[in-house]
Amino acid sequence: EVQLQASGGGFVETGGSLRLSCAASGFPFAHYAIGWFRQAPEKAREGVACFNSGDGTTYYSDSVKSRFTISHDVASDTAYLQMNSLEPEDTAVYFCAARHFSQSEYTLWGQGTQVTVSS
Repeated sequence: EVQLQASGGGFVETGGSLRLSCAASGFPFAHYAIGWFRQAPEKAREGVACFNSGDGTTYYSDSVKSRFTISHDVASDTAYLQMNSLEPEDTAVYFCAARHFSQSEYTLWGQGTQVTVSS
């Protein structure tokens, strides 16, 4: 079964850190780009970070650049999002997603994990 399972969300105070995990199964993880997205209440979904294992490139949105780090472990088919210096504005449901290198759209989505940052 093709699956992405996100975990690691929680409640943290401003300035704190969390690490989200995204466990992949049922597809060749090494042939896919992995992205992290978030959606806050009444706001559009936002792409925050992406890792393309094909060429090793990463992307970060301006809102998280220098605070968040995306990584992946091909051996365990797991992607991570290390989030430091968290701010209340980072409060959202976080999703991981995958797209094959040949695709432009993310077609595989995991369930969300809630991140809440208190002020």
